[in-house]
Amino acid sequence: MSRRFHPAFLVAAITFLTLLVSAGVRSAPSVMIVPLQLHFGWDRASISATAALGIFLYGLIGPFAAALMMSVGVRRVMMTGLALMGASALASQYMTQAWQFTATWGVVSGLGTGMVASVLGATMVNRWFARNQGLVMGIFAASTATGSLIFLPFLAWLTQGGAWVGVVRTVGIACLALVPLVAWLVPESPAVAGVGRFGEEPGANPARKQSGSPLFALHILWKVRGNGTFWLLFGTFFVCGLTTNGLVGTHLIAFCGDHGIAPVAAAGLLSLMGLFDLVGTTASGWLTDRHNPRYLLAVYYGLRGLSLIALPFMDFGPVSLGAFAIFYGLDWIATVPPTLAIANRSFGEGEAPVVFGWVAVGHQVGAAVAAFGGGLVRQEWGSYSPAFIVAGGFGLVATLALLMFRDGRTGDKGARLTAAAV
Repeated sequence: MSRRFHPAFLVAAITFLTLLVSAGVRSAPSVMIVPLQLHFGWDRASISATAALGIFLYGLIGPFAAALMMSVGVRRVMMTGLALMGASALASQYMTQAWQFTATWGVVSGLGTGMVASVLGATMVNRWFARNQGLVMGIFAASTATGSLIFLPFLAWLTQGGAWVGVVRTVGIACLALVPLVAWLVPESPAVAGVGRFGEEPGANPARKQSGSPLFALHILWKVRGNGTFWLLFGTFFVCGLTTNGLVGTHLIAFCGDHGIAPVAAAGLLSLMGLFDLVGTTASGWLTDRHNPRYLLAVYYGLRGLSLIALPFMDFGPVSLGAFAIFYGLDWIATVPPTLAIANRSFGEGEAPVVFGWVAVGHQVGAAVAAFGGGLVRQEWGSYSPAFIVAGGFGLVATLALLMFRDGRTGDKGARLTAAAV
């Protein structure tokens, strides 16, 4: 513990980079919608359905990935997820039929991204950090925004003229390049590195190692099935997914295209959101370490809902869209640190990553609904506006649910729900 440089920071850096590249993979379909439609003649609803399937699997795999991290190890799960993402992206460059797009980007990539998802950040935070957990989780969550910031403008540029192969090659190579980096630089645990968790008092007992298996994820789900806090988190994270990567992340570029805005310029808006989300989500982590996370979530969802309702009524000029991107970006993934904090405080750090994984399923179900529903609404009504207004309404409903919830344990740092309580 006397070392000046704690290995937790190197682990955090590699985790951030892994989550960043995974975010680039998940954002790729948003710039491929129009090129695939032009190249293959596939309709927008079917392309959106594949994106929705990938998003859904990304969420569904999360709790099982968290359980596998307890049994086979975090490093192996990270490497497997990166390998699946890279292989599926590179294989898709040879696709000629819609089912092949579904197999690569819907199924295999969905499984891979699910292994390198928010549960990875939650696991690393609890395993390597005894203090500043909210801040570190905020930085991990911000990697999603950073992935969009780095990848989207370049990926959109690669699609000029209707091209799309360059997109899949870029993200595929980026994923595979990270595999050896994880193998060489990520110890399995602080004990393997010969240290305690960062911020842990000297002489503290090491964190209890928990066994895990895919069935352990189902065991945890059964334990929390009747817990009000779990369903509050699940429901609000459903709204989070609905309003972020499901709708805005998947359809904003196409929505802007309906108003005459080029894909590169529209991708720049998402990147601007990513830039400000770096600030907003990191600040959210700092605030989570100091304030009641339930009230923070209520503010975040309320502001997000109002901004989505307002978007269709804007003139889509550079000033109004820039203001939307800044305002929305500050709130993009700000919900993650307080959500994990509530899970930690309510269920204990040992089981919280798996619980958080199930909460993240709600996030991705909401995202899948919006990814498919947004494309369907556009196809049937000729406009994305109804989809954005409805999503904004869900944000306001989430705010009301958080304010009306009476279980004070969500804001009590000392609270722990035992098995008997659930």
